[in-house]
Amino acid sequence: MKEYKYKINGNPYNVVIKEVEGNLAHVEVNGTPYKVELETPAPVAAKKITRPAAPPKTQSGAPVVSSAPKAAKKDGVKSPLPGVILDIKVKEGDEVKKGQTVIILEAMKMENNINAHRDGKVASINVKSGDSVLEGADLIIIE
Repeated sequence: MKEYKYKINGNPYNVVIKEVEGNLAHVEVNGTPYKVELETPAPVAAKKITRPAAPPKTQSGAPVVSSAPKAAKKDGVKSPLPGVILDIKVKEGDEVKKGQTVIILEAMKMENNINAHRDGKVASINVKSGDSVLEGADLIIIE
């Protein structure tokens, strides 16, 4: 099952692809089920995972270690449950500390503080006040 969130002409659409059988897909758009006929059957994903027999080593037998500097890791503050964004407490470029409240989310008629999961700098804000979000959606990206 895959979930997608779209905006078309300013209207939000939550699309859930339940299953695909041959050229027939069972989808839900904003909670309404549909059967969608595909022009060609969906490709079947390969399930075989290939792994190297052993990690790479240098001529002396030592493990290969990358000397390139690592880029700053970016990851998102995720919505723990579906709800509506009430307030955004930070701006792009702000420095945040682990545990700092960054978003207020209304879910099940309660206001929930959404906190930063690590120290960092706000790289982007993916929502605005009034947006409806699904569980697991990246609300803010921290680098």
